[in-house]
Amino acid sequence: MNYSILNQIFLGNSVKSYLLFAGILIFGLLFKRIFSKLFSKLLFKVFGRFVNSENPQLFITLLIRPIEILLMLVIVYMAINQLSFPLNESVFTRETLVNNTKILYQVTVIRVVDKVFILLFIISGFWVLLRIIDFIAIVFIYRASLTVSKSDDQMVPFIKELTKIIAIIFAVFVTMGSVFNMNVATIIAGLGIGGIAIALAAQDTLQNLLGSFTIFADKPFVVGDTIRFDKYEGTIEKVGFRSTLLRTLDKTLVIIPNKKLVDTPLENLSLQNLRRMKFNVALKYNTKTTTMLKISKEIEEYVNKHEATSNDALATFDSFGDSALNLQVLYFIEILDYNKYMRIRQEVNYGIMEIVTRNGGEFAFPSQTVYHQYPVGKEL
Repeated sequence: MNYSILNQIFLGNSVKSYLLFAGILIFGLLFKRIFSKLFSKLLFKVFGRFVNSENPQLFITLLIRPIEILLMLVIVYMAINQLSFPLNESVFTRETLVNNTKILYQVTVIRVVDKVFILLFIISGFWVLLRIIDFIAIVFIYRASLTVSKSDDQMVPFIKELTKIIAIIFAVFVTMGSVFNMNVATIIAGLGIGGIAIALAAQDTLQNLLGSFTIFADKPFVVGDTIRFDKYEGTIEKVGFRSTLLRTLDKTLVIIPNKKLVDTPLENLSLQNLRRMKFNVALKYNTKTTTMLKISKEIEEYVNKHEATSNDALATFDSFGDSALNLQVLYFIEILDYNKYMRIRQEVNYGIMEIVTRNGGEFAFPSQTVYHQYPVGKEL
């Protein structure tokens, strides 16, 4: 074989260098998926045993994309390093005087390329780390769903977000030190002074963050609880760093700052053991006393016999209304699920209507009787 062709120079690089460059790229494109799956399975063996998970496919699905990008960066970097021109050319030169000594600061193309690749390596590496955190969180969320307590359902997403924020902050410091050659220790020390100004500027955010910790400590509610807050009533879906998500009975999503939930009284409807029902049954004024007594007695018996009530119902003659005799009905429903509660309430109301009708009673409605007296001798 004639090796002289391989050593011929074009644009500052040999044919051999170009062939190595192309070969590494083609090899990477052909086998990146295989190597990504193998590397994902290797990572699963390391992290899977800590979470006792038996779902490697989920782990591979989460990690295969960032690992592919990380491997391609390595392959492209290796391929570019086979070339020497024009990467060693200077793109920026500056002289500085330090202690009467001239220092030449020179930036070359290869130096810029190295910094870009370091930045991309850091991003893709921490992307892999964030996906691993997601996987561990998914495993623990599933475990939390198997327990009776709702506290762990609320805690796992919060810890997941906190861990990811810490990882991102760490990635920023690594980037500043590795890519921009900053003194990270000095920056962290400076944050002690600047942190006061930041804290003052982000006072509301910090108060909401402290509110989230208060919610986790005091546990006035957990994910899945139904609460009544201000003019809203609904189910807690998520407690975040800054706010809590509330799904209302109208299926709308309300975002409430954690500070307000801590400072303002709220009702946790999931902690109540009974739902009270109190209303009036309005009967016409021509209803007989015996009929009213019979209706009251039958309403009490009917409600007390119902399997979903607390068996201490009261139906009493309450007041003389403007256009009706009011029977007050008071009872408690023992089922807290809102949909079941509404159906039981409807069933009892229909039963009361049937009792009133069966005993010859009539429901009153707002009405007025107008008496008009004509002057003497003016009658029609």
